[in-house]
Amino acid sequence: MINMAVISLKDIIKYLVKITIIIAIVVGLTRYFLSIKNNVENPNNSGEVSKATSESSGKESGSEVTTEKSNGEATTGEDNNGSNKTEEANESNKNNLNSWQNFLSCLDISIPAMAQVNSKENNSAPKENKTIEDILSVNLGVIDNLKSSSDSKQMAEKNVNNENGTDNEGNNEGDENKDNDSNSLENIEHAEIGLKTEVLESNVSPRYSQEYYGVKIRNETDYKLTNEVLDPTSLEINTNNIIIYQTHSCESYTASEKYQYKQTGNFRTTDKNFSVIRVGRELTNQLKSYGYNVIHDENYHDYPSYTGSYTSSLNTVTKLLEENKDTDIVIDVHRDAVGDNTYAPTVKIGDEYAAQIMFVVGGNGSSIPHPEWQQNLKFAIKVQQKANELYPGLFRPIILRESGYNQQVSKAASLIEVGATGNTLDQCLVSMKYLAKVLDEVLGN
Repeated sequence: MINMAVISLKDIIKYLVKITIIIAIVVGLTRYFLSIKNNVENPNNSGEVSKATSESSGKESGSEVTTEKSNGEATTGEDNNGSNKTEEANESNKNNLNSWQNFLSCLDISIPAMAQVNSKENNSAPKENKTIEDILSVNLGVIDNLKSSSDSKQMAEKNVNNENGTDNEGNNEGDENKDNDSNSLENIEHAEIGLKTEVLESNVSPRYSQEYYGVKIRNETDYKLTNEVLDPTSLEINTNNIIIYQTHSCESYTASEKYQYKQTGNFRTTDKNFSVIRVGRELTNQLKSYGYNVIHDENYHDYPSYTGSYTSSLNTVTKLLEENKDTDIVIDVHRDAVGDNTYAPTVKIGDEYAAQIMFVVGGNGSSIPHPEWQQNLKFAIKVQQKANELYPGLFRPIILRESGYNQQVSKAASLIEVGATGNTLDQCLVSMKYLAKVLDEVLGN
């Protein structure tokens, strides 16, 4: 058999183009070397060309020498030698420049398309420089933001240390760090009881549909809330562990004099020192100071994508529950989603101003079955009853909704909204001090 190779028209054209390019390069190099040879044989012509080129560019030092000589200025032999060396160097540079220009000219003649490319490159040079400037500007801006974030973090850590009465500077490793953490918890200020409380007027009146022994509930479902459903006395809670996390981790508050930060959205920030993560951290430290074992997750669940945040936080909580068996208390810290700073539900406790807190209890209306939602409601009622006893007005009415909010994970899972967009971080941190006291009274550690 005879094997025959079939060559397509496309391949033929490809080979012809390659051959043409090779021939053009050979011709261009030949002309280039011929031009060099001519310059060597006729240096005067080359000098004239160089001089003409330098005159057209406005950069000729030889003309200055000529002018000086025409004015009859005397020069020493040493000056003449230096001048000659300078002229020789200039001539050499000019010859090199002319040789390069000749080479480019040869290529332009040999390959007509090359002239267009060279012209396009020369015209695009300023644009490329501008692009480089833009890139540098963006990168420098990123560096500035990182520096600002670092400075904000250091300032926030300093504020935390000042609040706790400790200074951890220079003690961030090993056993010294553990000792500082222990000292910080020991110096945390616990909430006092027996203080006078007063709910400040707000532009949004609290709404509720029924009341159970002082606990107000806004029922947004079709569930019939009987006393049997609401009675929390039969609820038994395992207090071995407490898990705290934040589904909408980037939610933030109105900046205050003490807590200034850069927003990365509408009342949102990725700086964990100024978002609800910081609020969860405060609650964690308070509860730890009472002796509870608290696991606080500080991962983002709504960044970089807000969509799917509950799915993300569910994965986190599921993993934490697998690692910490027999955990009933799971708290998801939020901020009320009102999108402006006109709403700031606040209660004055003693001489302090605290952001009001609200339980949001999920029902059995989501895609994930949650038939035991009544237990979550009972836990919220139990906590709020104690809060009404110690600090009336600390809590707003409980909201019951169909959505599950991942509360199917445990019988004491809850979602708490701490303050709203109009509240400051200062007020929310104060709230956590009083909430921790209430939880300690309820759990009886």
